[in-house]
Amino acid sequence: MKIQLKYFASVREALGTADESVDLPDGIATVGDVRGWLRVRGGIWADTLAEGRALRMACNHVMTDAGTRITDGCEVAFFPPVTGG
Repeated sequence: MKIQLKYFASVREALGTADESVDLPDGIATVGDVRGWLRVRGGIWADTLAEGRALRMACNHVMTDAGTRITDGCEVAFFPPVTGG
């Protein structure tokens, strides 16, 4: 499954990228799975996307939680709880 990832505000700054397109391995089915899969990259990825860290998520421009199922071609976004203009 291929999806688009978007990173905003301090998440974007920490990771050093605003977006990417990824091919997910089998077994990644939810927004939470995507977050966990990205943490496996280690280093700043593990720190920025750590379990328990305040982080908002959206799927196809709709605020969501970790249990939301993803589909091929969807967009998943990560951002801090409060962002500024």
